[in-house]
Amino acid sequence: MISKKIKPFLYLGIFYLIISLIVRIIFFFHPITTANFGFFEILKILLIGTANDVFVFILASSILALYFLFLSDSKYKKPYGYIIFGVMLLIFLYIYAVPNNIFKQYGGSVTKIALIFVGLKTFFFGLMLFLPDKRIRIRNTLYFTTLFLYILLIIFNAVSEYFFYNEFGVRYNFIAVDYLIYTNEVIGNIMESYPVVPLFAVIFIVTFIVTWFVYKKTKNELLDLPDFKQKLTLLATFILLAGISLVTIPLMMQIRSANVFADEIGANGLPKFYWAFTHNELDYFQFYPQIDEKQAEKNFLSQYPEPSLIRNILSGKPELKKNVVLISIESLSADFMEHYGNTQKITPFLDSLADRSLMLTNLYATGNRTVRGLEALTLCIPPTAGESIIKRENNKNKFTTGAVFRAKGYDVKFLYGGYSYFDNMQDFFEGNGYDIIDRNNFKPEEITFANVWGVADEDMAKKAIQIMNAESKSGKPFFNHWMTVSNHRPFTYPDGRIDIPGNAKSREGGVKYTDYALRKFFEMAKKQDWYKNTVFVIIADHCASSAGDTELPMDKYRIPAMIFSEGFIEPQKFDRLMSQIDVMPTVFGLLNFNYKSKFLGQDVFKKEFQPKAYIATYQDLGFVKDGYLTIISPVRKIKQYTLLPKPAQSAPGFNIYYDEQLRKKPDLKLVNETISAYQATSYWIKTNQINR
Repeated sequence: MISKKIKPFLYLGIFYLIISLIVRIIFFFHPITTANFGFFEILKILLIGTANDVFVFILASSILALYFLFLSDSKYKKPYGYIIFGVMLLIFLYIYAVPNNIFKQYGGSVTKIALIFVGLKTFFFGLMLFLPDKRIRIRNTLYFTTLFLYILLIIFNAVSEYFFYNEFGVRYNFIAVDYLIYTNEVIGNIMESYPVVPLFAVIFIVTFIVTWFVYKKTKNELLDLPDFKQKLTLLATFILLAGISLVTIPLMMQIRSANVFADEIGANGLPKFYWAFTHNELDYFQFYPQIDEKQAEKNFLSQYPEPSLIRNILSGKPELKKNVVLISIESLSADFMEHYGNTQKITPFLDSLADRSLMLTNLYATGNRTVRGLEALTLCIPPTAGESIIKRENNKNKFTTGAVFRAKGYDVKFLYGGYSYFDNMQDFFEGNGYDIIDRNNFKPEEITFANVWGVADEDMAKKAIQIMNAESKSGKPFFNHWMTVSNHRPFTYPDGRIDIPGNAKSREGGVKYTDYALRKFFEMAKKQDWYKNTVFVIIADHCASSAGDTELPMDKYRIPAMIFSEGFIEPQKFDRLMSQIDVMPTVFGLLNFNYKSKFLGQDVFKKEFQPKAYIATYQDLGFVKDGYLTIISPVRKIKQYTLLPKPAQSAPGFNIYYDEQLRKKPDLKLVNETISAYQATSYWIKTNQINR
């Protein structure tokens, strides 16, 4: 009897395992998966993956288990049925009519969700109570609907994981959580990037077919419902299995190999999503290797002439109050530019500008998200575990590049073609003294083209010129930080601007259109009175992709950067290793600024500058120095790679591809430097020492 009652779970479980297996096979052969696997390694990944899937399905089936637990005919008998129906009706009326009911205390949509849920339960309970001859048909309909929703979620999750892997080369992480929160931008991005209607049509057709098959095979189980004793047995069994799953899943998530692709393919996206949702900040001092705190600070600060967190930066030359325009370009990998070996000629303007600029040829982004790039350029500190500071609650009154400019009498603004509430940018920049110009400031006639991410970059360029013209009339110098948007999926832009159609939705088109928009910006800027007194800093926020064979593939963090000012900055190539956090301290040095600094980046032209770079994901923290990449990760794991250039794959120009060879015995000095940098930074952030 009991064995028959688990048939729905078996059918759903087998279907879930089959779908998960198909997804893993697709990931093995996906172009983004650059690793090679032997037969036994593939077998190991599939076995680990299947175990992950079994435990996840047990937990995911808890709602179905509760559904079966409450199936009963006895609850409709007099007088119990009428009492239950009356209580449910009173609860519905309480939620609907009482102004300060318990659900409203939680805010948001909780009250609406509770009202819909209780309302539906009350409605169907009433139907089955007052229409006993229709009870089996109603129960079957509800059972079919429950199966349909389960199977739809299984298929939809598989499709979502595929598209997420296709974009980022990993299963769900913080980015997926952001996508859930910022539904307007994300749904719009999906609608504009993919053939949604046919895709959803196929999903629903397949869901209906599979649901009908499972329903036909299991619907008879609802004719003979289990008694109370059998339900207790089923409940005890499920609680035991769920308990084992709750203990096992976190342990399996901690199993990591030397191959990131193996870990991601063998993982299950749902617990990774839950983990990311509940861990937007990682406590460094709980999860990462440590040394004595005072020693960590001493080690890190020893790189500065004045070994202190608060340092006096003195130039010895007259300060230059030039305007500064910082343009951070969305997802511009270094290898999109001809200077780094690209032969597609998709950045003709930027390549021409690079020849007239101070070009920083060996620079690495701190992370793989826009907020990490903005953090590095604004706070000039190494990345820390978890979310960017921009996304955290305690993100205001920090020591920023804007604060330095504002202390010098500058107008300070952040310019963004989209709605700046996205990624918490508005909260961060306003909380740190920036004025914000975003899509809300555009009149309808100023927008020639827009997609879900914002107005086209050329529209933002025209707006930026308007803003800068107005600022120049005030008699004050200005600092404007402009974040572009067009080089982002779905890569749509106005037709007729470049030789790639605006609806082609190609990455190359997005890059080339942004290059076109920047050309237009500089053509307009050159006609303005303030142009010759302005320094332009052009840099990517991060690369187009961060997927690779290791936790932190060096090749996927290299970004282009140039500093241009006609008649002021001498064209040259600076090829020493440097970090994104070094860019703005270098700009301040070029302007001969005297200021008290809490920046942890360095002016690369100072004699004490030490070539190094920080690269990170939300949990793997990397430090590059002296030809080695040292990575610290949860739980207190340490790895070190030797960086060996690949002459056969390295392109003409500056683009060097690295082979990362794992060292058996890490260099302890570099390990200590890595720990010191991240531990000290995490401590200063935690104790608000980087505040103004």
